[in-house]
Amino acid sequence: MRGLIIGVILLMLGGCTSLSYLHQAWQGQREVMRLAVPIEDILADPAADPDLQRRLALALEAREFASVQLALPDNPSYTRYSALPRPYVLWNLFVTPELSVEPIEQCFPWLGCVGYRGYFAQADAEAAAADWRARGKQVFIGGVPAYSTLGWYDDPVLSSMLHWSDEELVRLIFHELAHQQVYVRNDTAFNESYATFVEQQGLREWRRLQGWPEPEATERQQQREFVQLMLTAREDLHNIYAQPLAADLLRSQRDQRFARLREDYANWRDQHWTGSARFDHWFSGELNNASLLPFGLYDQWVPGFAALFAAAGEDWSVFHAAVADLGRRPADERHQVLQSYR
Repeated sequence: MRGLIIGVILLMLGGCTSLSYLHQAWQGQREVMRLAVPIEDILADPAADPDLQRRLALALEAREFASVQLALPDNPSYTRYSALPRPYVLWNLFVTPELSVEPIEQCFPWLGCVGYRGYFAQADAEAAAADWRARGKQVFIGGVPAYSTLGWYDDPVLSSMLHWSDEELVRLIFHELAHQQVYVRNDTAFNESYATFVEQQGLREWRRLQGWPEPEATERQQQREFVQLMLTAREDLHNIYAQPLAADLLRSQRDQRFARLREDYANWRDQHWTGSARFDHWFSGELNNASLLPFGLYDQWVPGFAALFAAAGEDWSVFHAAVADLGRRPADERHQVLQSYR
């Protein structure tokens, strides 16, 4: 029964509106847990890959740091390892109406609604996307290296978390544990912005402790400017769709704005960052309303949480308690508070 329930409640999976979706969620989670083995066993195995051992030892260090220094949950999550037969653990499907940048949310009984739905098989995500397209919706699919079961299971370190740098691995552990610390029903942007702030601030403190160099200021600035470029386009589209115009006119203005976004990106990249291709993958396929959703969901309230952390005297326990208290307030009120901090 617990295995059946987890198929419904996975944070990254959205709501279950069909038995087939519930089945793939349940089976996918079961497989992830079946593959999980204690990291300590891998570290003690003389035949294990030395680089894998190094990365997993780092994961255990980050796991302990998260609980001791960042006041995140202290449990067996990220003390086991699952080697997956695919590059990502999930593929998240984002869906919007044709003339809106608001997500079509997926809802379920206990945890409310989220702005995406996750699939353990890419083919299933593609099939669902095709169905939404046939209904006139816009879609975007993104691979997911990690997700949180919000403490219902001891989430393992996944092979999909190891494809990038050591910093990325540490970041993911901090981010996913933050979801176990605070989760608010029906507010994806709140949850993801909170976890994003925890990972960013946690990494700053981790770097200082480990003696890792700070990322170059140009890299941080580049990231901020790119996100702002996408958020500005999203806000412009929101204003376009709010106009009392015929659908054909709205489509024309939408298409012009996306064409300008491509131009703005190319100019920004080539004039300010000497042709850096760091973000080119966002423009390699179709640009549409849904492809802008991750930026609105993951970054919207980060400045507000940064200010809340400062107001808490940079005390993590006080900060988490303040976030939990904020999460219990009505949505309009908590958003107003975060907006006032920006």
